[in-house]
Amino acid sequence: MGFIFSKSINENLKSQQEFMLMNSRLQLERQLLMQNQMRERQMAMQIAWTREFLKYFGIFFGLAAVGLTAGAIKNKKPGLFLPMVPLSFVLAYQYDMGYGTLLQRMKGEAEHILDTENTLLEMPKGALTFESLEKARRAQSKFFIEK
Repeated sequence: MGFIFSKSINENLKSQQEFMLMNSRLQLERQLLMQNQMRERQMAMQIAWTREFLKYFGIFFGLAAVGLTAGAIKNKKPGLFLPMVPLSFVLAYQYDMGYGTLLQRMKGEAEHILDTENTLLEMPKGALTFESLEKARRAQSKFFIEK
C-alpha cells in the first residue's frame, strides 16, 4: 500500500517538475521576445528621429549654402565657404544614418568586435556576482542586522 502511494507521489512530483521546467522555459522565451521587440522599437524611433532631424538640417544647410554663396560673391571673400565643409559632413552623416547603410556597417563592426575582440567587452573587476552586490548592499544599508 505504501509503495503504491509513494509511487503516485513521485509521478505527481515528476510531472510538476516537468510542468515547472516547461513554464519557466516559456517565460524565458516570452521575455526574450519582449526584449527584442523593445530593442526593435527603440531602433525604429532612433531612425525616425534621424530622418526627421535630416529634414530640418537639410533646410538649414540649403539656406546656409545660399546665404554663404551670396555673401562670398558679394564681398568677394571665398573664405565664407569654409563653414560649408563641416556642415556638409554633418549632412552626409545624418543622411547615411537615416537612409544609407550606416546601420548595417555599424552592425557588421559590432559583430566583428563580438567575434574577435571580445576582451574589450569585459567588465572592470569581472562580472557582477551576488556576493559582491550583497557586500555593497550591506556596506550601504543602515538597517542591516548581522547574524
